[in-house]
Amino acid sequence: MRERRKMMSNSTSVSDRKQGSKVREFHNSLVYVKQHWQLYVIFLLPALALTLIFKYIPMGGILIAFQEYNPFRGILGSEWVGFSYFKRFLSSPDFMTYLANTLKLSIFGLLWGFPVPIILAFLLNRIQSKGLKKKVQLVLYLPNFISVIVLCGIVKIFLSVTGPVNLLLGTQINFMTMPEAWRTIYIASGIWQGAGWASIMYTAALANASQDLREAAWLDGANILQQIKAVEWPAIKDIVVIQFILQAGNIMSVGFEKAYALQTDLNLASSEIISTYVYKQGLISGNFSFSTAVGLFNTIINVILLLSVNKIVARMNEGQGL
Repeated sequence: MRERRKMMSNSTSVSDRKQGSKVREFHNSLVYVKQHWQLYVIFLLPALALTLIFKYIPMGGILIAFQEYNPFRGILGSEWVGFSYFKRFLSSPDFMTYLANTLKLSIFGLLWGFPVPIILAFLLNRIQSKGLKKKVQLVLYLPNFISVIVLCGIVKIFLSVTGPVNLLLGTQINFMTMPEAWRTIYIASGIWQGAGWASIMYTAALANASQDLREAAWLDGANILQQIKAVEWPAIKDIVVIQFILQAGNIMSVGFEKAYALQTDLNLASSEIISTYVYKQGLISGNFSFSTAVGLFNTIINVILLLSVNKIVARMNEGQGL
């Protein structure tokens, strides 16, 4: 009994010492920060300045959407028109076309493109040779470093009348002038460019999956799909949920660069989306107030979608969302 009491007292003293050392370390770090706070301010100032200048101050430009903006009078001197530009956009005959094109492009891109990085991560995790795995990852990651304009140029060359695709098929089809083919071209090229890079976080999460459990499942006769379901999927489930919520919340945020670069006069029926419409109205036609109103409408829809998808996923995922 005495020995047990001594052991208990020794264990409690060791735990008290550890807690005391942690408290002292925390106190010393606080003292160090107070003594050298100027260094932390110097390091934080550039990031804070850039955030304020490029993120928060431009938010004042949202007021343009409610004004008859005049560049010479400025935001404070322009005439207020309320929601007239929103009404103009919502009542225009092309509104449903632009909205449908944007939603189709985003939803189909999400449905087809979201599972690909996950599948790639599972396949990469099955490669046992580290050297081969690195080479495959290098090949998969390289397209991400190709600029959007260069990628669009490659796509146009491959799909031109005299391009490799027509030579292989023995046809002379100009795919870039076909509205029914444009959406597939956009989504497929995006998957090719970004799927490998997007698989990095899933591959890193799979590194935390227990190899012992996978070997035990293999010894018990589990096939590859059963091993993925029982061992590997739980390791990346939370990341998958978060990524899906974020991507679903950005359904309306289709960048105009790639869509605009792949546009032709003959495929506008499918390629004209809200972001390209805002660009043309704002920078090309000079309708600053109208383009700002359309962009603000797009952002509001994004926020509503993000909150809605988060609630739906939280209900389906045992209350866990963002």
